[in-house]
Amino acid sequence: MEQGVAKPIMLAGSILVVPVLAFITSFLFWPGVLLKAYNWYWRRRLGLVVRYSHSGNYRFCYSSRGTPEGATPSILLLHGFSATKDMWLPVVKYLPKNQHLVCVDMPGHEGTSRTGAKDYSIQGQVDRIHQFVQSIGLDKRPFHLVGTSMGGNVAGVYAACYPTYLSSVTLMCPAGLVYPTDSEFISHLRELEKNPQLESIPLIPSTHQEMENMLRLCCYTPLNLPRQLMRGLLDNRMPNNTFYREVFMEIVGEESRHSLQEKLHLITSPLQVIWGKEDQVLDVSGASVLQTALPNCQVAILDECGHSVALERPRKAAKLIMDFLSVQEVNSEVTKKLS
Repeated sequence: MEQGVAKPIMLAGSILVVPVLAFITSFLFWPGVLLKAYNWYWRRRLGLVVRYSHSGNYRFCYSSRGTPEGATPSILLLHGFSATKDMWLPVVKYLPKNQHLVCVDMPGHEGTSRTGAKDYSIQGQVDRIHQFVQSIGLDKRPFHLVGTSMGGNVAGVYAACYPTYLSSVTLMCPAGLVYPTDSEFISHLRELEKNPQLESIPLIPSTHQEMENMLRLCCYTPLNLPRQLMRGLLDNRMPNNTFYREVFMEIVGEESRHSLQEKLHLITSPLQVIWGKEDQVLDVSGASVLQTALPNCQVAILDECGHSVALERPRKAAKLIMDFLSVQEVNSEVTKKLS
């Protein structure tokens, strides 16, 4: 009898040991794989499904949740330089479960086609994002566009180029402006321009120390990640560093550097601006530039927050976005009644 009971217990124990050993082995030897598995698990928990859309020979990779028939507009989220659609997971966690969401990999990033420099300029990315919008039918009714950093630059220029497709826009710490105050990162870029021999770009780490420096630059609150997780982040980024350099040179080049600034006068959609007060990548003074150019925009400055708003203040960012959409819905109803 005891042996009969012992065998199932031993079998259950051995079944439990296998995933534990796999986890430990991955953590020690393949932390990058473990991070990807974690993102897969998190997407699954949040109800996000990874999909692909093709337009000619071009492939877009995106994750989505919900359907576009809801009361509020669909939300399309554009990530920043060298990130992926998964950077929005912390924010998605706090958005309503019935809200239709689409998080797309920007041109050349993660699962979206990698082509050439033309597609990596800000206007090139805008054109590709519009192609994506049409390919998944997001153009059937006006949607809300959210972009952060490089994605904020793209979102702003998209709003200027395709106003009729949008209900409203949220820009988080957007690139592409003329900032009254230089950030630590912009100051470093000016040094790079004076001395091209300095090859180190703070947002493209290739060593453990450079990875730590990048996280300190982007976040106000230190992350203090275990060394193995830092190694995993670096392992996942390193194979793409040549691509990241190509994109970086495009978005800081003359054609793209101030592309949002040059298009501000064309933005007519209701605009929300969210900025971390302690942003060391793109100075918070950019918020005043937007407010001066577009006086009706709604600005939220977040205390004790750096450039990575989606990572540091995801709950607050989600609330601000949904509150903004609610206000736009009320304004729309008032306008209908008055007309």
